[in-house]
Amino acid sequence: MIDFIYQDPYPILKDDTQYRKITSDFVKVEQFGEREVLTVDPKGLELLAEEALTDVSFMLRTTHLQKLRKILDDPEATDNDRFVAYNLLQNASVAAEGQLPSCQDTGTAIVMAKKGESIFTGVDDAEWLSRGIFNTYQKRNLRYSQIVPISMFEEKNSGSNLPAQIDIYAKKGTSYEFLFMAKGGGSANKTYLYQQTKSLLNDKSMDAFIRAKIKDLGTSACPPYHLALVIGGTSAEANLSAVKKASAGYYDHLPTTGNMAGQAFRDLEWEEKVQKICQESAIGAQFGGKYFTHDVRVIRLPRHAASCPVGLGVSCSADRNIKGKITKDGIFVEQLEVNPKQFLPETAPHLEAPVEIDLNMPMADILAKLTQYPIKTRLKLNGTVIVARDIAHAKIKELLEAGKPMPEYFKNHPVYYAGPAKTPEGMASGSFGPTTAGRMDVYVDEFQKHGGSMIMLAKGNRTKQVTDACNKYGGFYLGSIGGPAAILAQDNILKVEVVDFEELGMEAVRKITVKDFPAFIITDDKGNDFFENL
Repeated sequence: MIDFIYQDPYPILKDDTQYRKITSDFVKVEQFGEREVLTVDPKGLELLAEEALTDVSFMLRTTHLQKLRKILDDPEATDNDRFVAYNLLQNASVAAEGQLPSCQDTGTAIVMAKKGESIFTGVDDAEWLSRGIFNTYQKRNLRYSQIVPISMFEEKNSGSNLPAQIDIYAKKGTSYEFLFMAKGGGSANKTYLYQQTKSLLNDKSMDAFIRAKIKDLGTSACPPYHLALVIGGTSAEANLSAVKKASAGYYDHLPTTGNMAGQAFRDLEWEEKVQKICQESAIGAQFGGKYFTHDVRVIRLPRHAASCPVGLGVSCSADRNIKGKITKDGIFVEQLEVNPKQFLPETAPHLEAPVEIDLNMPMADILAKLTQYPIKTRLKLNGTVIVARDIAHAKIKELLEAGKPMPEYFKNHPVYYAGPAKTPEGMASGSFGPTTAGRMDVYVDEFQKHGGSMIMLAKGNRTKQVTDACNKYGGFYLGSIGGPAAILAQDNILKVEVVDFEELGMEAVRKITVKDFPAFIITDDKGNDFFENL
């Protein structure tokens, strides 16, 4: 016989979060028999969600910004690392003004809450939290990204960014604790579950496994990353839930050793090992270097004897995570950094001058110019670009399959994979950074065969089918920095107009005019690809 043992499976030892008080309203301590309870007016839930999602859309944690500055000060950082870090700090400074969100993909709203059993609201809490989220996306210059199914294959944009993902757990006490996230599709898509076995659990096998799987992440989710690796879990979903929370820093204060009750713990030794593996990968902050990751969290969980789930995921350069809480003292939200400019150096990092490309030349002349330069060449783009992403590509494919011609705009101009946020009053564009290129890979060969997509502009690595198509048809893929959507809108996009499929909203085809738009040659017309050479 053994004794019964129970403990909190995720014992967070402390919370050193700095909070700002929103209000003392909406909370009241009352007596219920001999029990003291905290009654919360549901309007307090609405207010908290609205404030949290507003703050996290425009501001970042101070610790995250400090890590970007660390890249600029590190003599081992490459020019590419510094270029990306500097742009991300500039972007944070623009976004903090509250008009242009830090990323154009303003994300799925996710709420994880722990509700004390002595808290009474008298309502469906998820509904009132959703009201607050709705308010933020209606009032602010954010993007509606939620697509709802009408039938198995028919979908429509909800027009509100709802539904949100809301998970509420029970706990002891009279406090209500929250983690809010705005999770973009790029980093969400880079969450992996690997069903492994006991054979993984040794130094040699784990090292080899991590080296192989790190490459699955690629750069399409906008590094430098906060990376989470979780080994074990009572189920696959428990593993992936831990991955998401760990990437948000929620489990930073777990214990660092295990016990017979099966408590989750951080393995600090393996965190150092994985961080070193990431640095040695030379992927760097998107275009080669040391800073593929800011930091790594490795969490070890209990498991079923026949299973060993392993989860890998990231929080990207738009590190949109924020805590909140409701107590008898009021409603609070985590204090994010209001002055990112303090982390910018007095002078920008020195870089070799980029090659200027006039996009208003005929397509043949642009291609003739680009073919003179090797991959990794930094560019400055000026002129006209067509903007199109998933749904627009699918519609153009339908036209080709129906025997109709490729639209002329797709043949005459480079295509930028992006979908903008709402445009602030008086500005030419809302936040307008690149989306993940890999989602359009399946279209490239057919489109280039018809004379379209000869120059593509987006973020992240692509499959060999794109390299082969560019080699066959003489095309190019140019990489744009993932993350600085606000500064691109403010400084580099001069004009935006819808030219096709207006009914698609943010997925409509647009024509934009860009000035000094930064990019790199990633895939050229000779079969070379930057990421294959790492």
